[in-house]
Amino acid sequence: MNETLREAPSATEVAGHQLLLRAGFVRQMAAGVFSYLHLGQRTLQKIEAIMRQEMNALDGQEIKMPLVHPAALWQASGRWYEIDAELGRLVDRNGRSLTLALSHEETLAELARQEIHSYRQLPQMAYHIQTKWRDDPRPRAGLIRSREFTMLDSYSLDANEAGLDAQYETHFAAYFRIFARCGLPVLAVEADVGMMGGTLAHEFMYLTPIGEDTLLLCDGCGYRANRQVATFRKPENSGDVQTVQFVAELVDGEEKMEKVVTAVLPLSSQINETKLVHLLDAQRLRPTAEQATDIWVVDDGVSDWSSEANLVGDIAAAQEGDACTNCGQPLGTVRAVEVANIFKLGTRYSGTMGATFVDENDEARPIVMGSYGIGVTRLLACLAEHHQDAAGLIWPVSVAPYQVHLVALRGGEETAVTLYQNLQQAGVEVLFDDRDARPGVKFNDADLIGLPLRLTVSQRSLGAGGVEVQARAGGETAVVPLDALVIYITDWLAAAG
Repeated sequence: MNETLREAPSATEVAGHQLLLRAGFVRQMAAGVFSYLHLGQRTLQKIEAIMRQEMNALDGQEIKMPLVHPAALWQASGRWYEIDAELGRLVDRNGRSLTLALSHEETLAELARQEIHSYRQLPQMAYHIQTKWRDDPRPRAGLIRSREFTMLDSYSLDANEAGLDAQYETHFAAYFRIFARCGLPVLAVEADVGMMGGTLAHEFMYLTPIGEDTLLLCDGCGYRANRQVATFRKPENSGDVQTVQFVAELVDGEEKMEKVVTAVLPLSSQINETKLVHLLDAQRLRPTAEQATDIWVVDDGVSDWSSEANLVGDIAAAQEGDACTNCGQPLGTVRAVEVANIFKLGTRYSGTMGATFVDENDEARPIVMGSYGIGVTRLLACLAEHHQDAAGLIWPVSVAPYQVHLVALRGGEETAVTLYQNLQQAGVEVLFDDRDARPGVKFNDADLIGLPLRLTVSQRSLGAGGVEVQARAGGETAVVPLDALVIYITDWLAAAG
């Protein structure tokens, strides 16, 4: 079930995904839907083991929440009505509306409502590793933007904002440890809370040209933010202006009305639709009979606007070269893939879903929540993108599906079998290639799969005094005597891990 491919399917877009396909880690079943073969599953298990260790170190309790949720939970939070077709909706045989989990905030809030009653039960933290479904209209880049995916989700439950702040900071640090142990460099940036809601969010970003997100970075003071929320220092004189129009749906209870929103901003600027939406939401504009057809929103960087405006605020997108809002140095831009995010939800879900506790004064108060997530399968994809060369994948020891690739060639078959047994007894994870195939085929497959060490046992190596040991990263080669080989391998793996 792990046949390698000489070439990746023509439709694959990015190098890391091509290598995962060619090396036999994954197979595509449908658009954005994948099976994970033996090597891919073993790597996912390594990643998940690291995540469990770090979450347990935070006193997290591992649970498992369902993939299928009653629609009533999402209706209670309001997200049933806020999220479009990306939310997978279905009806069971009894006519009950259900949804496939896009995330698990509602489910956790319902569990907290049932299980948490007193301030004495707080703080708590629960986590799980579970499948998600997002009916993305444009899945791309293999596992980086798929429709079915796996995530680590953790949720903090506190009695107050101070408790949330503390758990937010511990998760912030734990996520950096997880990525460091897996071997993926990331940056943390300020981010939009998006459909999750709440008061604060950070994203953990892997910098790569294939990323869909644009980050604004300042070398002067270290300011970092996703372009969706990035601010910048605007010139005192805006010069000429431009207008951009949108059709917005304003909601007041069950009443909905479409209005034309006209945005006014400097000619040199670009509209930031995320900022515009948040500004409209913050002002809670309502459709009324008296309201004009147009809503005029003027960017706060426009210095000379004499006409009437309904709203004034920051609606311009930060661009490369704009002045940093903190220090004035020019901002730079990079592309990135979001591999994790953390949110201060506050009472966004507990308040609407009745998840309360009784405090020291016998008063009922909503539980203060935080939500934290890492894309497990997306992390696998980013590791493949980051650790590769022209020959194939190069897995770090910590997440490699096996630690050693043992290749038996003519004249070394019997010795290789004995060595395989000895390494297994020593606790070394070995992938044994005992196929009747040409040496070049075996070596090419070993480079493609990318395990940390390759051991070659042949008549030639035995005649030279032992077994040829080659590191996949760097390619250093040594011939190690058989009687010293197991200790050599275990020491090398310990030092590299």
